[in-house]
Amino acid sequence: MDLREYEQHKFAIADLLRQMELAAPDRQEWRDQATALFTRLAEDRFNLVLVGRFSRGKTSLMNAILGMDQLPTGIIPLTSVITSVAYGSVERVRVRYTKNFMDEDVPLASLPRYVTQQGNPGNAKGIKEAEVQLPSEFLRRGFHFVDTPGLGSAIEENTRTTESYLPEADAYLLVTSFDSPLSGEEMRFLREVSASSRSVFVVLNKQDMVNDRERGEALDYVRGKLDATFEQNAPKLFSVSARQALAAKQAHDSERIEASGILSLERELVDFLLTQKRSEFLLRMCDRLADLARRFPASEQTLGLAERIAALSRRIGVDNPGRAGSAPVQDSVTAGPTAAQLRPCEVCAAASSTLWEFQRRFQYEITINPAAQHDLATHGGLCSFHTWQYEASSSPQGICEGYPPVLEYWAAWMRGAASDRDVQGLASKLNARLTDETSCVYCRVRAKAESEALADLSRQLTETQAQAPDSLSALCLPHFARLVGTLRNEQLIGELLSRQAALLDRLAEDMKRSALKHDGVRRYLLSAEEESASNRGLALLARARPIAD
Repeated sequence: MDLREYEQHKFAIADLLRQMELAAPDRQEWRDQATALFTRLAEDRFNLVLVGRFSRGKTSLMNAILGMDQLPTGIIPLTSVITSVAYGSVERVRVRYTKNFMDEDVPLASLPRYVTQQGNPGNAKGIKEAEVQLPSEFLRRGFHFVDTPGLGSAIEENTRTTESYLPEADAYLLVTSFDSPLSGEEMRFLREVSASSRSVFVVLNKQDMVNDRERGEALDYVRGKLDATFEQNAPKLFSVSARQALAAKQAHDSERIEASGILSLERELVDFLLTQKRSEFLLRMCDRLADLARRFPASEQTLGLAERIAALSRRIGVDNPGRAGSAPVQDSVTAGPTAAQLRPCEVCAAASSTLWEFQRRFQYEITINPAAQHDLATHGGLCSFHTWQYEASSSPQGICEGYPPVLEYWAAWMRGAASDRDVQGLASKLNARLTDETSCVYCRVRAKAESEALADLSRQLTETQAQAPDSLSALCLPHFARLVGTLRNEQLIGELLSRQAALLDRLAEDMKRSALKHDGVRRYLLSAEEESASNRGLALLARARPIAD
């Protein structure tokens, strides 16, 4: 089971909850119980709390894991403000205050004004937490980093803030470094958490600053300290260079990424998240569903639900992997399209832009230009769809100035046809004159713009190779089908189909997350992607919404 499969199991539990509502003997009582379970599913997240003295490279390590150099490093000294890092569709910081002030969204570049002693001395602004939101797939799958102010700070309040937040952790990541491993404050932290049930991971950072002999000596020293502090199950120790890991990821150099030590740490974090925390969470949720189902009156429907719950529980147990043979961490966490690749269909965008420019000129011309009015009239007006699109963006006065010739055209035709005795022939002539996609000027403009945009994409993909499939937008299915129809390269078509499938899967996940958070009465947890998932999902299946709607 990877992180995506874990989410699919969550969605399956949510679907079973919705099905159980139909069999519930008391809908209101059931809704109260179901909402509590939906809330638990919606709020599920993994808090990884980073601890260590200042200058150990905690922020650099987070940047390396995320593969993006976005989090500011070298901020001295930190105030007593917790800085967390979570998923967001766009890069920003959400500032939460200790008192009843509204949350505030600020640019990431403004973060030092809220979390440094210089920008916010003594936390005079009363900030409880600064949540950095980044469009990282690692975070989208459920990780929530918490960067504490630092142990051993000269500012006593910083240490108190760090220690008060520790109970919120699902696991701790202690970051120390090769230049001075395990300070007194870090050892005190290890002794305190050794009595708790929470897992600890220890990272020796800056391995690029020492030679092989010094590295071995430092690792042996830290292992000895860990074994002496923890009677059993001593924390796993990782040798890492966060600086080299980030540079290697940005260069897509797999050998250097492996040499940096970052992948071993990431694999362990993902394994822990799935095997020790989330599998147990899913199985507990299945147990709670089964308990609810047993309270329902016996029927064929409730028996079927109980069987599906039991089958899901068994499947979760089977999918719970051992460490051997697990998928590479980058494949299991970050595989698939990114948020940037989910931008709206570029063919729709090109057609909408062209049609918008045409519409602006058209609306003006038919109010003042008799030739334009005559041309519109001889075509019988616009098709039904574009008639109402035109109406939505026009004033009553403009319509009344431009459209009388259309009505007069039809009136003249009706008078001429009034003497026709061939009723069936008359109906055929009338239908033939009605404006459709072939005669509507709006339709012709849109069709021409779509054809030109598709031809350009096809040319770039097959001739110049200047545009790889991954750089395309999320093409709507009608335009995707037309693009594929222009191609002859089977390998390229296969790549496009695989990519389109991944886009559809990702949007389906966003829609399921959105529904789950609504069911759990947790709309404030919605990311921008999840909030717009309904419209984006429909836009991927059909052409973009008309511009004047």
